[in-house]
Amino acid sequence: MPIAINLDALLRERGMTLTELSERVGLTLANLSILKTGKAKAVRFSTLETLCRVLECQPGDILGFSEEE
Repeated sequence: MPIAINLDALLRERGMTLTELSERVGLTLANLSILKTGKAKAVRFSTLETLCRVLECQPGDILGFSEEE
């Protein structure tokens, strides 16, 4: 898929675990894991907004695009 999810890098930069992010954004660990691994079919804008608030980043820091798979 040409859309890349960069949660691993953001979490590393912030010294945060996926479990901690899950607690802060109010999403289950399973749902965040699906998003992190790129298996999610969609992301709600409200979820993206919450992730950006908690991670103090822009949507483009979370999502990336590459024509090469």
